[in-house]
Amino acid sequence: MALHRSAKGTTEVKAGTGVWRDAPTPWDDLFAEPSSDGVLSRGRMPERITDPRAVFEMVRAELQLDGNASQNLATFCTTWSEDEVRRLMDDCVAKNMIDKDEYPQTAEIEARCVRILADLWNSPAEATTIGCSTTGSSEAAMLGGLAMKWRWRQRREREGKPADRPNLVCGPIQVCWEKFARYFDVELRKVPLEKDATGLRPHQLADHVDENTIGVVAILGVTFTCDYEPVAEISAELDRIQDATGLDVPVHVDAASGGFVAPFLHPGLEWDFRVGRVVSINASGHKYGLAPLGVGWVVWRDAEHLPDDLVFSVDYLGGSMPTFALNFSRPGGEVVAQYYLFQRLGREGYRRVQEACAATARWLGEQISALGPFDLLYDGRGALPAVSYTLKPDHTGFTLYDLTEQLRVRGWQVPSYPLPADRDDTVVQRVLVRHGIGRDEASLLIEDMKRCLQRLSTGPTGAPTHPSFHH
Repeated sequence: MALHRSAKGTTEVKAGTGVWRDAPTPWDDLFAEPSSDGVLSRGRMPERITDPRAVFEMVRAELQLDGNASQNLATFCTTWSEDEVRRLMDDCVAKNMIDKDEYPQTAEIEARCVRILADLWNSPAEATTIGCSTTGSSEAAMLGGLAMKWRWRQRREREGKPADRPNLVCGPIQVCWEKFARYFDVELRKVPLEKDATGLRPHQLADHVDENTIGVVAILGVTFTCDYEPVAEISAELDRIQDATGLDVPVHVDAASGGFVAPFLHPGLEWDFRVGRVVSINASGHKYGLAPLGVGWVVWRDAEHLPDDLVFSVDYLGGSMPTFALNFSRPGGEVVAQYYLFQRLGREGYRRVQEACAATARWLGEQISALGPFDLLYDGRGALPAVSYTLKPDHTGFTLYDLTEQLRVRGWQVPSYPLPADRDDTVVQRVLVRHGIGRDEASLLIEDMKRCLQRLSTGPTGAPTHPSFHH
């Protein structure tokens, strides 16, 4: 019999049998083992194998230095998931979303999700509406932009006109649209933000659209202010412009956040395919779609609005299949998790989740307003479950950036940032209320804001506003 040392103790190997058995040892403390008495490699792969338990604990200990995701009030992304979601994602860890021949049922689940979203967004023919999953709403937005650029170019070439100066018109957009414009050689015409406005306003369009405009981006949930841009009114203004000039400009709705909020909280609001000029919509499944990080969606009104030139046929994964994406291999678990949530919650469940988030956001807005030094820019009513606010014009002594730093001491991540041009002299803070952030947690934020405000108002030499820790 041979004896070999293992992480669990002494392993006996019976000669000729191939049977391994762990025998207990009198000492088995992971943090006292030699494998734990070291430092993780920073820049070079280590030479030797290390006990997996030791590496796991050391990596996990490093990750404890990250912020607490539930206190990250800056992110739109999902930070809470059910155990069933995690188990399904574990089951799909080896499934490649792009390989639809090898994993046909995962591909079928993706197609079902597209049809569900087409129905949710009031597609005129949801059974034949075309769409796909992506790694997030940024990739989905770029695909929508590419489709608009290709259709504009095809039309210009048919008319015998130059097609080398495309432009895209938008309001205060997320950075993904700036990437799209730079990466795909499109002029980005960002409409300045008017005084007291929270997004693009329809009357501003006439000064920015022309024959080279591939489309207008309307945002359902502006990143800076959390409000909706008026999609139907934007479309109506483009109708008026077409009547006056002949310019036929499509609309893409960036519903990264609002696409999973408006159908449940504001079902009467016309922002989706009910608006005839809307040709495509993108949304983020891992934001208010409640799925874990890594899934977005783009849906076109019909196949006509996705040019065939953009779709590739791949035949080296076991079968010929079409694909339209900016990347290639990616996990299928997030798509499966999205489908699980559609089935698990249904419309009733999504409505209840979003209503709970919205109620907390409204309460939070009332509490922040009552603190004194703030003016609400968006009070949590009528759009995303969130609030945004500024310091009162006559307030002095500290800035919102100071408040951000004070809140970070308690673990809260509450961003401060300037608004886009022409209101970049105004600094705002934003708090997003997501699934998993309840009234109790929001009340703790308010209590910490009160303490931070008192500390900031008394200055660095002021007395502590609450007892310091002691034994």
